Amino acid sequence: MSVAEEAAAVGGTAAATKTTRGRLKAVIGGSVGNLIEWYDWYVYSSFSLYFASVFFPVGDQTTEFLYAAVVFSVGFIVRPVGSWLMGVYADRYGRRPALVLAMAVMGGSSLMIAFTPSYASIGIAAPILLMVARIAQGLSVGGEYAAVATYLSEIAGKERRGFYGSFQYVTLIAGQLLALLVLVALQHNLTPEELSDWGWRVPFAIGAVGALVAFWIQSSLEETESFKNMKKKRESAADTWQLMRSHPKELMFVLGMTMGGALGFYVFSNYMQKFLVNTSGFTKDDASLIMAMAMIVFMVAQPIMGWLSDKIGRKPMFVFYGIGATLMTFPVMNYLQTADSAMGAFLVISGALIIQSTYTSISGQYKAELFPTEIRALGVGLPYALGVAFIGGTAEAVALKLKQMGYETSFYWYVTFFMVIVLITAAMMPDTKRHSRIKED
Repeated sequence: MSVAEEAAAVGGTAAATKTTRGRLKAVIGGSVGNLIEWYDWYVYSSFSLYFASVFFPVGDQTTEFLYAAVVFSVGFIVRPVGSWLMGVYADRYGRRPALVLAMAVMGGSSLMIAFTPSYASIGIAAPILLMVARIAQGLSVGGEYAAVATYLSEIAGKERRGFYGSFQYVTLIAGQLLALLVLVALQHNLTPEELSDWGWRVPFAIGAVGALVAFWIQSSLEETESFKNMKKKRESAADTWQLMRSHPKELMFVLGMTMGGALGFYVFSNYMQKFLVNTSGFTKDDASLIMAMAMIVFMVAQPIMGWLSDKIGRKPMFVFYGIGATLMTFPVMNYLQTADSAMGAFLVISGALIIQSTYTSISGQYKAELFPTEIRALGVGLPYALGVAFIGGTAEAVALKLKQMGYETSFYWYVTFFMVIVLITAAMMPDTKRHSRIKED
């Protein structure tokens, strides 16, 4: 090898190392913001066990939980609006500015909840202010999902997109797990009365501070090459609608997968904590600990499944999820309904979440790979937010209402029905590992 060839080889190696380091830095930077964003989002659900009676003091636990769940669902209903606004913003001005804006909105709304007085202090204004804050959080999360999925998918190389992209849900779950761990810590250091009185406000304040740190980190992120290389700039909303109308199949694939995938996610990771308390009969402390341990298993499974998708493709993973989720939903929920063993509940929920990870680990990057750069963030975010708003995000409210009516097991079949839709969608869709629209690799 000549001196020139040797120098070129060394230079190529250095460039490759720099690229890898740059990607890792970008993935970490984008993921940190995602962690805080979803921590703020899930703190509401984790601590509604304690503040439901503060804002909705009706005297019946199931009804108080139901009212709190309705407010939680409102946050989901406005997520499509956030996805639309932030998707257009991210596709026009960049992925990084969208991430920063979403973080600012989330931090401000979390601070608002932390300082909202109780119903006993200001009456009906208390739940109204809570609703306003959740609407702001819904707008923020609606934009955050699309911006992060697009950013991580574009920043990752083709060969490791599944692995790198899985960190969207690693940090999403880490945010939910952090909310649970804060809950467990406060449960062990405060009395139930103190938690219901003022302790539930602490995690929202923590989230506001974390959002400020994440805002600073994301402000220094570099923009993706896909966005920088995009030559066609849209000048009006009509251009956006025209591009969206030209990809009807892709929009339906995202919607079909999201309805069941998001429903399964929120049932087994979010509603399950209340199900263990309100149906299975576990104490609040035990239910929180069971879910914290199961969420660790769920988080660890994400990069493993993402790596596997880089080897065998996205479509086989989704088909497996559709089959597994369809077959396991009713038996799992039926077992947990009368479960009296914490270890048994943990193992069964962990198994359900591992099956769920075959969807969550690759859902963001799959959706990003379907769309061209100029509408990628909007294409990822809008149909996803619609599926989450009307199916996934309402899971808790539907489950509690059916329980209140005396038809709790009907909810198990309700979830199973949407898993069948996932399976049908998975069988029809292309495998984007081999046919991706992300060209900058």
